[in-house]
Amino acid sequence: MEDPVQVYTEVIPSAKVESSGYKMESGEDLVKFKEHTSHAFPSSAWCIEASWEVANKQGGIYTVLRSKASVSCKEMGNRYIMLGPLKPAHVHEVEILNPPSCSPILRAVNVLRKKGWNVVIGNWLVEGNPTVILFDIGSAADNMNAWKHQLYENTHIGIPHLDIECNDTLILGFMMAQFIADFNYQLTLDKSCSPPSSCCTPANPSPLVVANIHEWMAGVALIMLRIWRVNVGTVFTTHATMLGRHLCAGAMDFYNYLANFNVDVEAGKRKIYHRYCLERAAASLAHVFTTVSEITGEEASHLIKRRPDFITPNGLNVKRMSHEFQNLHQVYKEKIQKFVNGHFYGHIDFNLDKTLFFFIAGRYEFGNKGGDIFIEALARLNHYLKACGSDVTVIAFIIFPAKNTSFNVESLKGHAITKSLQETIGEIQSKVGQRMYESCSRGNSPDPKELLDTDDLVKLKRCIFAAQRSEWPPITTHNVVNPDKDPVLNALNRCNLLNAPWDRVKVVFHPDFLNSDNPLLGLSYEEFIRGCHLGCFPSYYEPWGYTPAECT
Repeated sequence: MEDPVQVYTEVIPSAKVESSGYKMESGEDLVKFKEHTSHAFPSSAWCIEASWEVANKQGGIYTVLRSKASVSCKEMGNRYIMLGPLKPAHVHEVEILNPPSCSPILRAVNVLRKKGWNVVIGNWLVEGNPTVILFDIGSAADNMNAWKHQLYENTHIGIPHLDIECNDTLILGFMMAQFIADFNYQLTLDKSCSPPSSCCTPANPSPLVVANIHEWMAGVALIMLRIWRVNVGTVFTTHATMLGRHLCAGAMDFYNYLANFNVDVEAGKRKIYHRYCLERAAASLAHVFTTVSEITGEEASHLIKRRPDFITPNGLNVKRMSHEFQNLHQVYKEKIQKFVNGHFYGHIDFNLDKTLFFFIAGRYEFGNKGGDIFIEALARLNHYLKACGSDVTVIAFIIFPAKNTSFNVESLKGHAITKSLQETIGEIQSKVGQRMYESCSRGNSPDPKELLDTDDLVKLKRCIFAAQRSEWPPITTHNVVNPDKDPVLNALNRCNLLNAPWDRVKVVFHPDFLNSDNPLLGLSYEEFIRGCHLGCFPSYYEPWGYTPAECT
């Protein structure tokens, strides 16, 4: 097959940064770079950031975008826009916005809406409150075949019909590219209010627009902008390569043989050649290509055949006071203990004051993220604690988003039982307090035997008997799809980590992202990690390593 990158190069010569471009090798270099450059963002310039994970939590890029939003908005104000897919979770994360009629953003969006596409403008409810534009992929799905044909005619990259995820990225890419092209055109028009007010954007015959595209899933947008010759600057940022993820997942000696892989053959073996071609084409066509670490830059130079022009290390927007941190740890730890009481009801034969909470979390790439090593280490720790007769208990949470149908019955039942017990105790406490008050007001010392009457004891016994069960607590909180093929469940069964009463290491597999409206834990991910004692991330393929930094 003809090299798609070469085809692209013939269509539009890729404008690349000169070799004299400043390359940042470390965080210190990044600081020096900022010290010697202007901090003022040009008043006529716009920055558009596009990613599959804008207001759509799928992995670490969500945290990257969320963390940088505050600084970006501070430097660029309302000239910083983020683009992403419209997902059901947006109702929790995005406040719908109605810009003034003179806004070039609204005018560009209205062009798309006239095509019958569903496009939402809003503010992402994170620090910085950036403007986001979300595209409903389904509303433009009837254009998919025509867009596939247009992509193939220009690039010779064909997308299989059965690759649903890639179909979605194609549709999203075309929608975002169309918006950026229309937006760039609207900036040249004078559509001010009458009379002009502060909300108006002056017309600019040569607008300065930069589109920063993250990862291959938004790469089609960059490809089409270059094919259509839209006059915007393009930056392609890769946080990890598509082929690199798959090679590491295949238990290959990735880093020692990085320079020797036949990339076309390896991508073809794994049936991701079309995805690989999209990623490589986006990197080749971008005016500027960046990666987030030196090791990812080396990986990109061998696998997608372009060295990054800049290394741009990610950052974390962290505010922490030591005393506040300790207080929050205690608050969130108590919430986790409440979950443990519900999940392990009937088998709370351990002291919660001597219980440690460990966790591993990330994208569900079992080997790449070190899930196999983590579970094996838990099994050895369990054997060690039992052998030495320790009274310490470890509860290990495994948080990998996997396909599931819903919460399992046992998990919900346990939390219903503990809630009923709490309500019963609260009701009895109120009665006991009233009896003590009445006794003391008469000048008598309360008789302990009279504080609890027969009805109260009966209610307590009913709750206690309801909390008894013979089967062991479940090792997962959800009904996992195809549990016999699930790597985590298979590893837990193989290592005999099944929450037996005599085990000193208990496990809880939570196959979904954490959020504050979770009926079991009721904690966001950030709150959860503050309540735990230890996060463990033995990743083999960790191109940046964001998750450990979050915990620190």
